[in-house]
Amino acid sequence: MEIFKEVEPIRAFLDFKRRNSVNSIGLVPTMGALHKGHLELIKSSKKENDLTIATVYVNPTQFNNPSDLAKYPRTFEQDVALLNQAGCDILFFPSNEVMYSAANPIKIDFGGLDKILEGKFRPGHFSGVGLVVSKLFNIIQPTKAYFGQKDYQQFQVISSLVEQLMFPVKLECVPTVREEDGLAMSSRNLRLAPEMRLKALTLYNSLQLAKNLLLDGIEMTIVREKTINFFEENQVKLEYIELADRKNLISLNFVLDPKDSILLISGYVGEVRLIDNIFLV
Repeated sequence: MEIFKEVEPIRAFLDFKRRNSVNSIGLVPTMGALHKGHLELIKSSKKENDLTIATVYVNPTQFNNPSDLAKYPRTFEQDVALLNQAGCDILFFPSNEVMYSAANPIKIDFGGLDKILEGKFRPGHFSGVGLVVSKLFNIIQPTKAYFGQKDYQQFQVISSLVEQLMFPVKLECVPTVREEDGLAMSSRNLRLAPEMRLKALTLYNSLQLAKNLLLDGIEMTIVREKTINFFEENQVKLEYIELADRKNLISLNFVLDPKDSILLISGYVGEVRLIDNIFLV
């Protein structure tokens, strides 16, 4: 696996590859602390592209909490080993100085999609996501880019970015990879002590309970009340649980069409903030 830390060398390398029979490039953007979910993205890319590139970069502009940024897991040597095992072709591992050489990074407004759900509790988060993804798309110029369903709102925000800025890249949303007990795999899980790891299941179990209630015709206001009680019983802090339209993430109170609906949840297990979601069908 080739490893690059600077922009011009990786651009020159990819230009050479494109001139020599590489027709498709898959991009898997990550912030490191890799797990099986990330490797599933690599696997999907390798099936569909001549070259697969992973990026490992903890992007500071998408953190509105400095403590969260400081505590984000960083496991670079382990990440390199996992990417090698997965057959990743290229790793781009830039520094903050490389990615943000210009002062005062620009802000991106997504017209409302970035103000709800995650955006409501993490102001400016999606502006940072949009900025760093735009940079990566410009540097790599991928044919396809792969993202996990666990960050579904992020996927929809990036879809809007691609449409509005006319990036010639196709986006793929890969289903969430879960532990055997249902916990969504996340880099943040590394911060969970064993007793907190058990409490983290409250998110997935709440989604399953909510799904069953909604499909039985129970309205979301009642489902939310039951979820609040369930979180309190398990000593976990609920931030939100929402039923929404899959495409535009507009909140719903009833299931209009199960195939067009998604349940999204966020909560704090101790000091660790986790998110999850499930489709209703």
